Amino acid sequence: MKKLNKKKPIIGFSIGDINGIGPEILIKSLSNDNLTNLFTPLVYCNFEIIDYYSKILNKKLFYEKIDSINNIKPNKINLIKVTNKRININPGKIKKEAGIYSFKSLELSTNDLIKKKIDGIVTLPINKKNIQSEKFKFPGHSEYFAKKGNSKDFLMMMVSEKLKIGVFTGHIPFKLISKKLSKLELINKINILINSLKNNFKIHNPKIGVLGLNPHAGEEDMLGKEEKKIIKPVIRELNKNNNVFGPFSSDSYFGNKLYEKYDATFSLYHDQGLIPFKMVSFSDGVNFTAGLKFIRTSPDHGTAYDISGKNQANNISLDKAILLNLKIISKNG
Repeated sequence: MKKLNKKKPIIGFSIGDINGIGPEILIKSLSNDNLTNLFTPLVYCNFEIIDYYSKILNKKLFYEKIDSINNIKPNKINLIKVTNKRININPGKIKKEAGIYSFKSLELSTNDLIKKKIDGIVTLPINKKNIQSEKFKFPGHSEYFAKKGNSKDFLMMMVSEKLKIGVFTGHIPFKLISKKLSKLELINKINILINSLKNNFKIHNPKIGVLGLNPHAGEEDMLGKEEKKIIKPVIRELNKNNNVFGPFSSDSYFGNKLYEKYDATFSLYHDQGLIPFKMVSFSDGVNFTAGLKFIRTSPDHGTAYDISGKNQANNISLDKAILLNLKIISKNG
């Protein structure tokens, strides 16, 4: 990968929905010299957007406007123009043109990521509906990156200092969860988690706690048979070469803080993992996509339209997303 100034990595930022809190938290994070001294930021965003929100925040962000990544300025905050069209900024409003803009920023940054012109990418929150188009027909960032990077599979991970959670099914309707559950797919996803812990987090022999699908992990088949037919056989198979335990009942697992005994938790669906994660690590959690051929992180929250443009947005999760990106880059390097 391309390195600048004594191996200082280049981190790209897709701006997300410009009417959400993404631009605000980015300005706050990039105003921290202690953070930006660690890398060279490259923001895929027109300067007008940064200036607009800088006035709201009463901050002056010093940046360089560049027309190509080939002209990037080390030790500076770099902005690449996304469009020549007039930009309408409407904080807190859901607008189709904001979705179009967020995709253009994502597309440009992803192209440079795939070409290894940047070392990692941090994605700011999108609106999963207004970004939809002929070029973006995905439920979220992870699926888009997997497709663009020709990754066979991936796993959504939530990461904080207190816990790491891998999410089996990600962004699908609840009624489809049990239909997606198979021995082969479960083995595949848990292996992605194990390999990521080893390769990205340098945990030599990770211990994984696997949650059950049904209440009380099936209650000896009284409340469902997925644990007996699928989950337990998978755990036995994986334990031939790994440390995988469960299935655990979600309520007691999190209620009794059993997750503290494991290097990571494997949840079977979105809310099973994200609700307890955000209760434990709401302000400092990070979304990391494991299994990709490149490094992508993001803050663990959405557009937060209700506080956009009000200087109320907390940038701690974005700071953590940047730091995790840099940490994984250093471990992979």
